[in-house]
Parts: sequence; structure tokens; C-alpha cells
Amino acid sequence: MLDRLVAQLFHQRRLLLLAALAGVALAGCSSLDGKNYPANTPIVPDATLNISKTTQIPLERVVVWGLYAGAAWLILDPLAPNWEIEQASFPDRYYHLSLKMKRVYSGGAGEARVVFQQRAKELMRENGFDAYTVVEYTEGLDSSVLGSQRVAQGVIQLTRK
Repeated sequence: MLDRLVAQLFHQRRLLLLAALAGVALAGCSSLDGKNYPANTPIVPDATLNISKTTQIPLERVVVWGLYAGAAWLILDPLAPNWEIEQASFPDRYYHLSLKMKRVYSGGAGEARVVFQQRAKELMRENGFDAYTVVEYTEGLDSSVLGSQRVAQGVIQLTRK
């Protein structure tokens, strides 16, 4: 439950960042004071940032690199969870866990079994059991047009000692 809330918050943060980048990109397209500017007026003013006496950076370069960094952030989203977990409960205290990793990631490719076991322990504690048994577990790659995606599936049974 908490994982879903965190994933929703990060997704909303991504949408807000995308809206902010779109707003920055469109900011120079029209004027707020109602004046009409010539068509050849640049969106980013021809200005220079003076970092020191000898170092100057054009504002245009800062804006372009900022947009690149924002786009990379949206694609990689380093604060989002690497794994999405879906679960289904069955009779006799069986649970089926299905894990999918982000398509574009920066680390965490070998942690499927750890994430699976963490979720199994959470289910065990939430339901008041002492232990769990892994009945079945598989890992693999799910290929598609957008590239492969790491997946893992397993079934656990909650038990008492």
C-alpha cells in the first residue's frame, strides 16, 4: 500500500516537472503585458551569466542544458521505485507476486529476489504469520518494441511455526 502511494507521488512529481518544462519552453511565445513583439525576437534573451571575471556563460547555453537535464530526469526518474509489484491472494494463504522493473533504469538490475523477499516479509508481518515458504519463483526478461524489461514472478505461502 505504501509502495503504491510513493509511486503515485513520484508520478505526480514527474507530471509537475513536465508541465514546468513545457511552461518554460512556451514562456517566450507570447507576452504577458499584451505587447506584440517582432517574430525574430528570441525566446531566450541574448544575455551572459558572469560567473567570475574570466568565466562567462551564455544564458542560451544554460537554458538548453537545463532542458536536457529536465528531459533526462523525466526519463530516468531516479527517485521512483525501480520495481512495480502486483499481488494477488489465493485460498490457503497463498500469494502470487509479480514484479516489473522500470524500462529505463540506472542500477538495481539484480535485486529482483531481494524485492520479492521484502514484499513476502511485509505480507507475513501484516497478516500476523511467523514465516513464509517460497513455492515458486522465476526471473526473466519481457521483450517488446521499446526494449526489454526485467520481470520476476513467484508464489509464497504464509505459515506458522
